[in-house]
Amino acid sequence: MDFNKIPVMDRQSLRDLKKGIDQNFKEFSREYGDGIESFFDPLLSFLIWLEKLLVGAPWPIVIFAFGFLAWVGSRSYKLALGTVLSFLVIGYFGMWKNCMATVAIISVATLVCIAVGIPIGILMSKSNRAEKAILPILDMMQTIPSFVYLIPIIMLLGIGKVPGLLAVCVYALPPIVRLTNLGIREVDKETLEASEAFGATTMQKLRTVQIPLSLPTIFAGVNQTIMMALAMVVIASMIGVKGLGIPILQAISNQYLASGLMNGLAIVALAIIFDRVTQQYGQRIQKHRGQKK
Repeated sequence: MDFNKIPVMDRQSLRDLKKGIDQNFKEFSREYGDGIESFFDPLLSFLIWLEKLLVGAPWPIVIFAFGFLAWVGSRSYKLALGTVLSFLVIGYFGMWKNCMATVAIISVATLVCIAVGIPIGILMSKSNRAEKAILPILDMMQTIPSFVYLIPIIMLLGIGKVPGLLAVCVYALPPIVRLTNLGIREVDKETLEASEAFGATTMQKLRTVQIPLSLPTIFAGVNQTIMMALAMVVIASMIGVKGLGIPILQAISNQYLASGLMNGLAIVALAIIFDRVTQQYGQRIQKHRGQKK
């Protein structure tokens, strides 16, 4: 088919349609943009507070806290020591402030994804109709290029931390939704029947049986959400989010090889730490679950 032979009237209709969509969205952003922005003000305040806390606190205390959290999650002294050494190296090479900004946005994005994703996953596990309706949306969120959904976000909220945070959340949300749904659906039917025999309500079954037994799968979703959030750090920096992504963009545009490699390796170090801690915590839950059985 030769698309150049499309009638002129059809091309004009297509142009009119595009202009209509653009105009309507501009009017929508002018009318409701401020209201939507104010809706996210508490989230922005929390992000700024956490970033200031990590940057302003004495670095030995912050490093000790990260090492302690790594040990609590993994119960591995090697991983805790590796975490401490990694942050010491990051600070030594002058990447401390950007690293703390990255940790802040990743932490907030992960909390938002957990708060939003787990309830959606529970809803999908309880309703096949909801699952069929939500799965295409998750597929689109995972496959659509991030630059595409950045356009309406920037038009509504401009350049800054909140648009970057929303972009990270859109990209990182699907794994935790999918794996929460999968984990709850895989709970043993006989266990559910036993809880029903004892007179447990739907909420009691969910709270005392389904969620505890599906925690290893849910934590696998948390792990994947953190990894995908870290993958968005550089793209988020393009719309005004502070962090390790900004020096990488500067290194790309100015051909600063050393700076790009060091900041890239800092992101890799964060990814390895988060990945190992969440994985080992999930494995410990799995072992505990096996012992209880």
